Amino acid sequence: MFDGIPRQVRVVGTGAAILLGGMFSVSVVSSVTIRTLQAVAEAKRKKYASPCGNCRGKGFYTCKLCKGNSTIKWSPLYDPVVINPCVCPTCEGNRIQRCLNCLGKGYS
Repeated sequence: MFDGIPRQVRVVGTGAAILLGGMFSVSVVSSVTIRTLQAVAEAKRKKYASPCGNCRGKGFYTCKLCKGNSTIKWSPLYDPVVINPCVCPTCEGNRIQRCLNCLGKGYS
């Protein structure tokens, strides 16, 4: 089966495959374990935390910059002749923005 490949190359190749496979397995297992622990800690934190005072537990509130209009009045000149309506850069036209106090989680 491996008649054309020298024995030393086969040994090095097998060792490299085992080493890389082991490193990949450890990486996957540790990633899954860390995400599971984070999810458990987050669930416990959410269970006992009080709702956010700024967004009242929703995680979002009306955009402060455009006041929910989705556009702002903007002109590149200091003393504008024409004022252009532009899409709000804070909410990107969605009219709501993520609560900065709770980062959109709904609790503090």
